Amino acid sequence: MEGTIKSKILDADGIRRAITRIAHEIVEKNKGTDRLVLVGIRRRGVPLAERIRQYIEKLEGVQVPLGILDITLYRDDLSTIDIHPVVHETDIPVSIEGKSVILVDDVLYTGRTARAALDATMDLGRPARIQLAVLVDRGHRELPIRADYVGKNLPTSRREIVAVRLQEVDKEEDVLLLEHEEDTSK
Repeated sequence: MEGTIKSKILDADGIRRAITRIAHEIVEKNKGTDRLVLVGIRRRGVPLAERIRQYIEKLEGVQVPLGILDITLYRDDLSTIDIHPVVHETDIPVSIEGKSVILVDDVLYTGRTARAALDATMDLGRPARIQLAVLVDRGHRELPIRADYVGKNLPTSRREIVAVRLQEVDKEEDVLLLEHEEDTSK
């Protein structure tokens, strides 16, 4: 983690409640699960999408298809990340033609990741609609993008960092607000 912990925003129970609420809202807004496809944006969006899928299965008794989306090559800052970016596999096991695709990510910030995910999704087919579900919306949009489903709205300053830690990726489970530490070596 880069920064000093200011506060714990969500603990494991808070994350569970937020995901449960998002799952309910997805089913309600889409009037059931017919033609739904959940797509986790790699990295932390994938376990969040899997958890949403599990809650929907408990609610509706239906297993919604789940895909994994790698947006690396769709990023508008690709040249600033690395000379040799690591590209992972995109795996969406069903056609998205005419479906309601729910993109799932951990944090919505500038909207650039969501834009890249929209571009990547459209390259895979023409869904009937695309919706966005995020665990945390921290504000500061640079693009006209908003989430359809939000676990926690968290107004932040640009100096703050929202760190989502999930058991599947980080072996810890919480959402932290960090204060960005300035590099004093310059």
